[in-house]
Amino acid sequence: MPQPFIPLEPNRIYHIWTHANGSENLFRTDENYRYLLEKYAQHIHPIAKSYAYCLMPNHLHLMVEIRGEKELRALQGFGTLGEISLKLSKQFSNLFNAYTQAYNKMYDRKGSLFIPKFRRKLIDNDTYFTRLIAYIHNNPIHHQFVNDLNEWSHSSYNAYLLSSPTKIERKLGLEWFGGKNEFIKIHQELKAKDVMMEFEY
Repeated sequence: MPQPFIPLEPNRIYHIWTHANGSENLFRTDENYRYLLEKYAQHIHPIAKSYAYCLMPNHLHLMVEIRGEKELRALQGFGTLGEISLKLSKQFSNLFNAYTQAYNKMYDRKGSLFIPKFRRKLIDNDTYFTRLIAYIHNNPIHHQFVNDLNEWSHSSYNAYLLSSPTKIERKLGLEWFGGKNEFIKIHQELKAKDVMMEFEY
């Protein structure tokens, strides 16, 4: 059953996810993962704060908070509130299209790489906020790529634990969980299969 359209609006937090067409993979090498994050910084960081991401071989998850209307209006091309919503969606489409073009050139392929429309869900309560961050970071374990979250280098999990520069909202995120130790503890508690199934919408 098709999901109702959910507009992207200022100051709201969303789960954004998409996956590859058919049986294709989105990423073949570490360079592919790095390049998508580079394009992410270019297209998404100006319009949204990032709380979590996880890049998997054939799909990806993002957790973002759209910036305030004043910040968005300062950017080129953002006008009325209706125009802002359309432009926000366009920024995500630009990200996926830019990556597809580079990927196709690198591997001498043609056509779309991602499913036609990226998915999004509004995060509208505190419990969902907490559980979604853990769900996104636990994806590599859920899909049996690793046994330990620290082993997957293509998510924001380690950005919360290290002190190196990051565009992830590390300070806010750790404060939300109650500190680094609680952040780790809650991730361990919420990696159970039944918790992961909550997000199979």
